Amino acid sequence: MSRDTAADEPTGNPSVRGEPVDVAAEVVEICRNLIRIDTTNVGDDTGPGERKAAEYVAELLEEVGIATEIVEITPGRTNLVARWEGTDPSLPPLLLHGHLDVVPAQASDWRYDPFSGEIDGGYLHGRGAVDMKDFDAMMLSVVRARQRAGMRPRRTVVLAFTADEEAGSLHGAHQIVSERPDLLEGVTEAVGEVGGFSTYVGDRRLYLIESGEKGLAWMRLHAVGTAGHGSMIQPDNPVTAIAEAVRAIGAYDWPTDPGPSMRTLLDTIRELSGDTGADDDATLAHIGPAARMIGAGLRNITNPTMLDAGYKVNVVPGEASAAVDGRYLPGQQETFVAEVQRIVGERVTVEPITVQPALEYPFAGDLVDAMTVSLHTEDPEAAVAPYLMSGGTDAKAWDRLGIRSYGFAPLRLPSDLDFTALFHGIDERVPTDALEFGARVLHRFLDLA
Repeated sequence: MSRDTAADEPTGNPSVRGEPVDVAAEVVEICRNLIRIDTTNVGDDTGPGERKAAEYVAELLEEVGIATEIVEITPGRTNLVARWEGTDPSLPPLLLHGHLDVVPAQASDWRYDPFSGEIDGGYLHGRGAVDMKDFDAMMLSVVRARQRAGMRPRRTVVLAFTADEEAGSLHGAHQIVSERPDLLEGVTEAVGEVGGFSTYVGDRRLYLIESGEKGLAWMRLHAVGTAGHGSMIQPDNPVTAIAEAVRAIGAYDWPTDPGPSMRTLLDTIRELSGDTGADDDATLAHIGPAARMIGAGLRNITNPTMLDAGYKVNVVPGEASAAVDGRYLPGQQETFVAEVQRIVGERVTVEPITVQPALEYPFAGDLVDAMTVSLHTEDPEAAVAPYLMSGGTDAKAWDRLGIRSYGFAPLRLPSDLDFTALFHGIDERVPTDALEFGARVLHRFLDLA
């Protein structure tokens, strides 16, 4: 299929030599099977690991003649990489990536068992349905259908299914970059999770493509005081100092400072809504509940998440600590921790535990054009805009090799679904027709990228 044919075809199943090729035929079943493989990542290597899921992926790819390689430097923390040769060897390879691990889920909180893959009311339920076994399934369904039909992509595609993304990618993408960079030889661009999903501005669908992500700074707050009896006057109480610091950082109103991606998004929303106001938060409110996540791209964020102090009710301890999840905007790594120290005051010290960089890439060029056109082919009236993601992905690892990464796991969603609340939430689910839509869009994208 030529680029021009792919762009001009009507929506529905693509074809080759006049015969229909249903690239979405397997997407729901593959996603369901992946959900049923428990790959819970609790962050301390005590979970089941990703081996069974990686073996399942390998079977699906090798069945259609695509060779795979297992990369498992840490036992049980399994990555899989495959290379799908394109038709134009002059083009640099493109990386399509998805992680296989999921965050924990407590079954008693869910309507359906989180690893049952139940289908009900047009939704596929389960942990990983949106984060991110949905995109894993899209890749596999599309690649298998195209491979069977002899429809190779224009660019060679490196397929990576990684471990440990939910705990910082140390056993996954970062290990691949450190130990097996040869598997990504020549790759310049990547496409992965948390982008390409739709939200609404009024009655207009708006697809959000991730063109960057905030930096990560996990910090430990520590206070030292004088231990003593809880019944006495204790002005040097470290628990009090930590409590005051936690309140200060949790209540701090970071100012908005939108970068290029968020400025483009704000301009798009104002155009779609007719909003002429200058308040960025008010403008983002037009996209509804999604603003809770998208709005974090306007400013730095600090959320206290853990407290540790004391050992007996009538003893003032000699020290106390807290953990803070900090996310900073691109260009602010050098000043962020110092500003947190200023906010909490002199009685408390701020110690960075884990720091990872912020990323932002231009929302322009052939790859961005391919994403936009492939969405418009399936949804002609939709708008498309970039955004800066609040969290982090494997893109932080790929960036170490100079690979530009975008979030593009396309989903056309109903207007009444609070989609961003499903990430790491209970009753995680994805519409089955959105999975099929995403597979068709990904197919178009591969002919254009």
